Amino acid sequence: MSVSNFVDYVRIFCRSGNGGPGSAHFRREKYLPKGGPDGGDGGKGGDIIMVGNAQLWTLLHLRYTRHLRADNGASGSGQRSTGASGKDILIEVPLGTIAKDQETDQVLGEITEDGEQLVLLKGGRGGLGNDHFKTSTNQAPKYAQPGEEGVEANIVFELKILADVGLVGFPNAGKSTLLSVVSAAKPEIADYPFTTLRPNLGIVSYRDNYSFVMADIPGIIEGAHEGKGLGLRFLRHIERNSILLFLVPADSDDIKKEYKILLNELRQYNPELMDKEHILAISKSDMLDEELRAEIEKELPETPHMFISSITQKGIMQLKDMIWQKLLV
Repeated sequence: MSVSNFVDYVRIFCRSGNGGPGSAHFRREKYLPKGGPDGGDGGKGGDIIMVGNAQLWTLLHLRYTRHLRADNGASGSGQRSTGASGKDILIEVPLGTIAKDQETDQVLGEITEDGEQLVLLKGGRGGLGNDHFKTSTNQAPKYAQPGEEGVEANIVFELKILADVGLVGFPNAGKSTLLSVVSAAKPEIADYPFTTLRPNLGIVSYRDNYSFVMADIPGIIEGAHEGKGLGLRFLRHIERNSILLFLVPADSDDIKKEYKILLNELRQYNPELMDKEHILAISKSDMLDEELRAEIEKELPETPHMFISSITQKGIMQLKDMIWQKLLV
């Protein structure tokens, strides 16, 4: 998928339809010139509905959508005929999309299954026709109820990537290189920070034709939970991953400290991320000899870890085995 085609945030002004007015009609026939009230109810206004589509991976199709308005309900008519309901607006989104009210920041809901529907804004109810208002003392009401107005809101759609494994690390930790080696994904790779500006997904082949999905999350920096660097924009993608694979390069000044900084950023953003399975991979380990590797091993945290090299393929299969065992739990 082209980098420019990955869209994970859109804002759309949405308005549900107004309910149709009720009818103040009276029955009039050839031999019944003064029949009673028979005005029908107005139709219901159209809803704004979010629908899950497993074939979508991005919000690209909504990128240039600025306004969505559902149809109004039709007016009621004679013979107690109810007006037609307004047509609903269906907004198809990829799985893992949440909708929020921009003004209140209230989460309206999240889509996680194909075909799942969530009504974001309900259409107005249709007004009652004059048939409902007749009484023993008022047998010919000449009034009916107007339709209820629809609801409007600026709705923000945010995509949180659904993946089995999320790669977490500082810029230039080797996340994109690892993804390009273990899958067919072709992320941009270069020797400067923030090469990855959007998440990349890859299907990782495993033994016996099994596979799992890995996501390369843009690099985190210290203070990301406060919005520094690429900040909050990409931390949300980590929430939807089953396993977090932390990558720290072997040439780091302090691998344990760097890992703790990454953990702290995730904890500050969302403490529930600490409940996920964590794996630590020391990348670029082809630069290490056995003596240096043994020294580093003594300083590593108790988290399950693996020394790997994407260039020489060292430890890659063993890392897949470790990931697969965690996914089976």
